[in-house]
Amino acid sequence: MDLASLQAFVKVVQAGSFTRAAELLGSEKAHVSRIVSRLEARLRVRLLERTTRALRLTEIGREIFERAVALLAAADETERVAAAVHDAPRGVLKLTCGAEFGVLVANRWISAYLQRYGEASIDADYTSRVVDLVHEGFDLALRVGELADSSLAARRLGELTYGLYAAEGYLARRGAPKSLGALDRHSLVMFTGGVFRAGWRLADAQGEALIEGPWRLRVNNAFAARDAAAAGLGIALLPDLVARGTSLVRVLPNIAGPRVPFHAVFPSARFLAPKVRSFVDLALELGA
Repeated sequence: MDLASLQAFVKVVQAGSFTRAAELLGSEKAHVSRIVSRLEARLRVRLLERTTRALRLTEIGREIFERAVALLAAADETERVAAAVHDAPRGVLKLTCGAEFGVLVANRWISAYLQRYGEASIDADYTSRVVDLVHEGFDLALRVGELADSSLAARRLGELTYGLYAAEGYLARRGAPKSLGALDRHSLVMFTGGVFRAGWRLADAQGEALIEGPWRLRVNNAFAARDAAAAGLGIALLPDLVARGTSLVRVLPNIAGPRVPFHAVFPSARFLAPKVRSFVDLALELGA
């Protein structure tokens, strides 16, 4: 059974005649009559009682008419939803992410999104806690690090790279380390956020090492670690984005520093609203 047959049948009932239905459908009366007759033959029921003066629904015809109206409405709604994917985003996008990532990366995405889409707004919540997207009504979360298994959908947006940095004044006093093993003779500003709570896992030509100290300062905020390193307190492991544009000097540039992924996370990938899809696409376009 095709929707065109149901549409012709519904239009005949609503118009009250084959002639008027044909006019509304931009067709011929005989063609519409044949469509309805073929539908009756396929269903093996009489849908309409035809007389020279009027048309009347049979009992089964009335039931099928009601179902056909619902089916056609559902089909229209399906097309509307599909078309909405290509519409410009509008309404409020409720977004959450960590405060550091918000300042470091998301702020730029948000500004670009609002400049590009004049009918959209963003309600951003920067927090250190893991927000329950479904129960708290968020459209999107930006999360740094490997994702735990969950029922949520996710899209990888990129990764943060890390390196060791120190102030020129500190290196002038203490000298620059030549290997990872030499770090135990230096003061360290230990960034302990996210995946670095247990220490820094770094690798050079001699192999991989877990650096746990000696530390002068332990702090779980990358910007605080950057400022401490800039003040000459020691060598810090920092996201390259945080150190970029400062006077800090890269130390041991040949080490393999950590690469930490970040993702867009949303309740469902099946019916992604234009406002969410557009933000994710923009984030991928701009990068970190």
